Amino acid sequence: MYNPANIRDVAVVGHQGSGKTTLVESLAYKAGIIKEKGSVEKKNTISDYLEMEKERQVSISSAVVPIEHDGYKINLIDLPGNDDFIFETIGITRLVKGAILVIDASKGVQTGTIKAFKLLKKRGVPMFLFLNKMDKENVDFNALYEEIKLKLDDKKCVPFSYPIGRKENFDGFVNVVELKARKYNGVTCEDDVIYENKREVVYALHNRLCEAVATVNDEMLERFFSGEPFTNEEIKAGLREGVLKGELYPIIVGSALKDIGINTLTSMLISYLPAPNELKPYKACDKDGKDVQVKTELEEPSSLMVFKNSYNTYQGLVSIFKVQSGVVHAGDTLLCTNNNKEYTLTNLFSVTGDKLTPIREVGAGDIAAVTRMEDLNLSYTLSDKNRPVRFDPVRYPTPTYFNALVPETKKDSDKLFPVVQRMSLEDPTILLRKEETTGQILLGGLSKTHLSYILDRLKDEYQIHFTTEKIKISYRETITKSAESEGRFVKQSGGSGYYGVVQMRFEPAEKTSFASTVFGGHIDKGYFPAVEKGFLEALQQGGLIGAPVINVKATLLDGKQHSVDSNEMAFKNAAIQAFRNAYPNCSPVLLEPYDRITIDCESDYLGAVLSDLTKRRARILSTDENKSGNLDVVAIVPEAEIMEYANELKALSKGTAFFNLCFEDYEEVPLRLQEQILKEYASEKK
Repeated sequence: MYNPANIRDVAVVGHQGSGKTTLVESLAYKAGIIKEKGSVEKKNTISDYLEMEKERQVSISSAVVPIEHDGYKINLIDLPGNDDFIFETIGITRLVKGAILVIDASKGVQTGTIKAFKLLKKRGVPMFLFLNKMDKENVDFNALYEEIKLKLDDKKCVPFSYPIGRKENFDGFVNVVELKARKYNGVTCEDDVIYENKREVVYALHNRLCEAVATVNDEMLERFFSGEPFTNEEIKAGLREGVLKGELYPIIVGSALKDIGINTLTSMLISYLPAPNELKPYKACDKDGKDVQVKTELEEPSSLMVFKNSYNTYQGLVSIFKVQSGVVHAGDTLLCTNNNKEYTLTNLFSVTGDKLTPIREVGAGDIAAVTRMEDLNLSYTLSDKNRPVRFDPVRYPTPTYFNALVPETKKDSDKLFPVVQRMSLEDPTILLRKEETTGQILLGGLSKTHLSYILDRLKDEYQIHFTTEKIKISYRETITKSAESEGRFVKQSGGSGYYGVVQMRFEPAEKTSFASTVFGGHIDKGYFPAVEKGFLEALQQGGLIGAPVINVKATLLDGKQHSVDSNEMAFKNAAIQAFRNAYPNCSPVLLEPYDRITIDCESDYLGAVLSDLTKRRARILSTDENKSGNLDVVAIVPEAEIMEYANELKALSKGTAFFNLCFEDYEEVPLRLQEQILKEYASEKK
């Protein structure tokens, strides 16, 4: 068990294809965790262990890879660069206290780079920028540095290392902090001299770092301007303070493929990133809902938060968590404050990729796993029963892209819902529901690509067979005028019969309701509930396209009954008949579902987004700046207009915008569209 001071929890993030998995592989290899480096192409890396990751050669799930160096433990968490799996990044960046933002030097600052940078900055996570693939042809560090300053942060992104090479080749770097050079000899890196043509720029960068150190306090600033040099220890201490405060984002150059810059990066993660107990305590609430602070210390009562779930063939559900406080032992019984259930941690495991190793205890700031706790959702809190706390659950994105599934057999249908429920423990952005109006089974995710991945898993991993079909909009019907009618249900042919006659009025209302104005005993009050039941049953199927009818007030005006043949069934059917008779005279119309959509977009794309929404018959409610510096565009838009919006918004904003949505209300379909829908419905019935 490590002391929190000797732990670093580090997320590895970046644009898809920037080399995150290769970097983690290189860090693990240089730390001696593996004897031989794997590669994405050979499908044998620690991080990409899922079969689908190996097939697609892209990360689709996070992986924890702990390494050890000089008595320190660094928990590396390799995160997918694909936006379709953004929920992992959202959840994990709330827990880690350090990050490596990997940038492909040959491609520059990409969309995913900017998104990850903004999220880390918003969360206050100290980070390093690792410029990977510096050995590629035509890489211009100076041009790349200018792009970083322009697109990320002009003043805070500062080189802690600088590339060197004879002629145009990248074969090493200078540690700008210590003014030491390292050269790649074709196998490994070794000490070298700073080339003459690089000295001026290297010393200028070193001076800039000293200037950053000088801003720590007045005494240091006075020494800097008087020309008094700082010691290496003073420089490191000042730079570390700047990194922890988010005032500096160090830039490191290297090549994960050739292991260039890896040892330097490892040392700097320890030297400059915070230990779990160094930053502010975590906010939580106690059993009474009062705010409390949880310190990441071994002496505190134990608490942990689940940040990843995955299914293992042999272990069942594997729940990976970070210990927020105290020490957790195998056999401990902790309280989950999210569902008020107690869980006994029968087994504890350390995690390396998909490998689980039994352990006896794990302390504050560290990462471990438990198995076979089948109802532990992501972001659930487990804590000491004597000091129960709950950390704020993560707000994950809502599903925004749906497919309609048609299971081939009853067996497939029976398997579908339990399997998706299990998958949603791993990925909370998945949703499966049956639309009662249309009868369709709808599966939702974040995009077409995300949904494709889910569908492939259902077919390949769980052997569920199905086809997909076009989604039907869940329309409603209502009335716009008042009308009265009589309903008769009379069947008298000897023996007990049926006799029920009702006179009813139907009129538009804000919500569906039933009333009676019958006096004088024409109908016994005991039959009123049957009349209401018949009315509500009649609303289940309107006369336009067979959709449910809403927002109708029914009033029972009068009626007749028979001393022998009247019964509840007769009056229920009479009410159904009365509604059907009156419906054509009530000027019925179609209603369509409207959703409230909140789009997070950069100001550069605001005009295009607003123009596109207008074409979709949307009503714009607001465009306010959010905490990340982007704009939140809130609008009410017809559901029929945004069936493919998840993909179309990506194209519109070059992948920078995203959105959440929720159902808002039903509104009348414009006459032109209503006529078209009615024609389509009539043709389907033929």
